[in-house]
Amino acid sequence: DACHAYQIAKGAGIPESNIILLAYDDIANNSENPFPGKMFNKPDGPDVYEGCTISYKGSDVTAANFLKVLKGDSSAPGPVLKSTAEDKVFVYYTDHGGPGILGVPSGAGDFIHASDLNDALVALNEKNGYKELLFYLEACESGSIFANLLKAPKVKAVTAANPTESSWGWYCPPQDTVQGKSIGSC
Repeated sequence: DACHAYQIAKGAGIPESNIILLAYDDIANNSENPFPGKMFNKPDGPDVYEGCTISYKGSDVTAANFLKVLKGDSSAPGPVLKSTAEDKVFVYYTDHGGPGILGVPSGAGDFIHASDLNDALVALNEKNGYKELLFYLEACESGSIFANLLKAPKVKAVTAANPTESSWGWYCPPQDTVQGKSIGSC
C-alpha cells in the first residue's frame, strides 16, 4: 500500500523530491513472493514497486526516525520534511497498530505512541511547517491514535478503523490473484 500511495502522489504531479517514503522493503524480493522484484496491491493491478523510491529502508525505519522526519529534524539519517507555512502536507502511514500505539517493522525499534505522534504534529505546526496537513492512517485500532488527542491546528486525520476495531486486508484468498497466481495476502 505504501508504494501504491507513492505512485498516486507521483502520478498527481508531486515531485519525487517532495515524497519521503519509509518502508522496511521486505516484500518485493521475499522468497515467498511469486513475482520477484514486484509488488501488487490489487488483483491483476500494476507493479507498484517499479519506480517506488524508498528513502528509509530496513533498520532505518524506526519510530524515532519517523518522528524526526515528521518534525523536520535534520539529525535523521535521510530526508526530512522541509515544508513551510505555505505547504499542504500529506502523511500516509500503514503498519500494525493497537490501542494508542503504531507498529514499526519487527526489530526496528519501539512502537510509535499516540502522544508522541501528536506532539510531533504540534511541533511541526509551531515551526510553521504546513498550511494544512492530512494524515491517512491504516492500522488496527488506528482511531485511538487521534481520538481526543489531536491538538495541532489545521490537521485532519482519516483512519482505517475506530479506536477499538481491527483494520482488515481487502484482497484475501481467493481474490488475491495476479496473473492467475495467489500472492498470499492476508
